[in-house]
Amino acid sequence: MDVLLSIKPKYVRSIIEGEKRYEFRKAIFKDRSVNRIFIYSSAPVKKIVAVFEIGTILEDHPDILWDRVRDYAGIDDSEFFTYFAGRSKGYAIGIENLQELDEPIDPKEAIPEFVPPQSYCYLDGLPVAE
Repeated sequence: MDVLLSIKPKYVRSIIEGEKRYEFRKAIFKDRSVNRIFIYSSAPVKKIVAVFEIGTILEDHPDILWDRVRDYAGIDDSEFFTYFAGRSKGYAIGIENLQELDEPIDPKEAIPEFVPPQSYCYLDGLPVAE
């Protein structure tokens, strides 16, 4: 099983350029057997543009997360703490073996009844080379 994460284009660029090595989430998928994540670059791109394998998933208070990953966050502390404002727990998903897709996928063509996920959705059988 795979997961599709919706990520803003500016953060997608940072991931592809290797500056952002963790993706931050307030909530995480329940099925922890997931090991591959597809990146949906949200508006205005609206395409699936990359895939990566999950490295370590860190779960902790935002202050502790920031101390652990700040050098690989790809964002500044202001963005990080604004995102996690009021939260006592956050997640940092390690990005490993990133593969930018040669041809971005239009999800409306590949996934029946596609609706862009607010955070994430499970995928099964997306046609991408292994």
